[in-house]
Amino acid sequence: MSGLQAPAPSISRGHAMLNDPRSHGLWEKTAPAAPVTTTLAGAAKADVVIVGGGYTGLSTALHLAEAGTSVILLEAKEIGFGGAGRNVGLVNAGMWVMPDDLPVELGPVYGERLLDLLGNGPRTVMDLIDRHGIECELERSGTLHCAVGSAGRKEIEARAEQWQRRGAPVDLLDEAETEHKIGTRTYQGSLLDRRAGTLQPLAYARGLAHAAQKAGAVLHTASPVETYDKTAEGWRVSTAEGTVDAQWIVVASDAYSHGPFAAVREEQVHLPYFNFATVPLSDNLRKSILTERQGCWDTKEVLSSFRIDKAGRMVFGSVGALRGTGLGIHRAWAQRALKAIFPQIGDIAFESEWYGQIGMTTNALPRFHKFAPGVIGFSGYNGRGISPGTVFGKTIASHILGQMTEEELPLPLTDPHAPAFRTLKEAWYEAGAQVAHLAGARF
Repeated sequence: MSGLQAPAPSISRGHAMLNDPRSHGLWEKTAPAAPVTTTLAGAAKADVVIVGGGYTGLSTALHLAEAGTSVILLEAKEIGFGGAGRNVGLVNAGMWVMPDDLPVELGPVYGERLLDLLGNGPRTVMDLIDRHGIECELERSGTLHCAVGSAGRKEIEARAEQWQRRGAPVDLLDEAETEHKIGTRTYQGSLLDRRAGTLQPLAYARGLAHAAQKAGAVLHTASPVETYDKTAEGWRVSTAEGTVDAQWIVVASDAYSHGPFAAVREEQVHLPYFNFATVPLSDNLRKSILTERQGCWDTKEVLSSFRIDKAGRMVFGSVGALRGTGLGIHRAWAQRALKAIFPQIGDIAFESEWYGQIGMTTNALPRFHKFAPGVIGFSGYNGRGISPGTVFGKTIASHILGQMTEEELPLPLTDPHAPAFRTLKEAWYEAGAQVAHLAGARF
């Protein structure tokens, strides 16, 4: 494909995350610099315009640009501003939904197709990181799904059996093996997924952006889309200061969607999730806690997650928003819970704190939408954005390039529908997390 691109404006912008220390926390402090970008100004043309600078949008831009397609990406804020720059950094395989439930929900063709694609997703992520030399603290040692109580043990046993039946490299660990891996006696076992790993999520997003730019994609930040309109040759996307004419529009703004694509956000219930990062653990503690650097999360309904970054900081998180009364409640809970899981740590200071929103769909599975002919997008990652976002971006590129028909996509075409009582549910989740964390450490 070919397309004309207007010259970039001469004034470049800075890349601080709007000076909000609780939006990206540790990740903003430790990520390499974002690429230099500009605000869209004037008229431009491309084969494809992408809305959203997270994993899906950046992966789509990279794969299309590498194939010789002209691409312009429009991000409302900054690269990785949404979930891509705020998440825990677990590169997981599959979704939260049990493997056997996907064919039941989506039918045998789409269900098994999605399982295969997402099961191999971490490999796609790691291959991209290797191929483009992305510095993002990648760890390839897997993840551990930790069983809390007998109910949690039954859950991971079922998940292990279902993945193993499909040939996935997952191992069910007993209490002693789990204690050896993690450094705590809290859990009744764990599921080790050897396909998975961890990374610095904002660094990965910025690395994808650098790679996409190098391949020829044009990235504009601080350029929220206001309208999109049909033209004789395709579509015109408009921002406050410019326009892009393109044959295709890729909607990749997911849970942070607004404006003409607000329906994507409105079909998802926002679940707030926070993280605290400690100061680096001592060398002695690092010899007994997560020595292989697996990322962990537990089986509780109000779950907890934890991992260690390259510098030895413990990143500890759970459901909740760090605002209003939630800030003090969740911070105090995190201190108690971390000490309950790892008594050997003792009292330790938190160096960073941040939170974001997870977009939850009604069936906890992603969506494929066609808003109009040539206007498409995947969304609804339910807290599993790194691997699905990357592979869905590659999938969209294959579809636009004519390498994959709509019928061959991993998800059926659906229309966005807002769930009932969405606003009420979001308020309930935020308040409920405070109640749960006010009650104690839960261990």
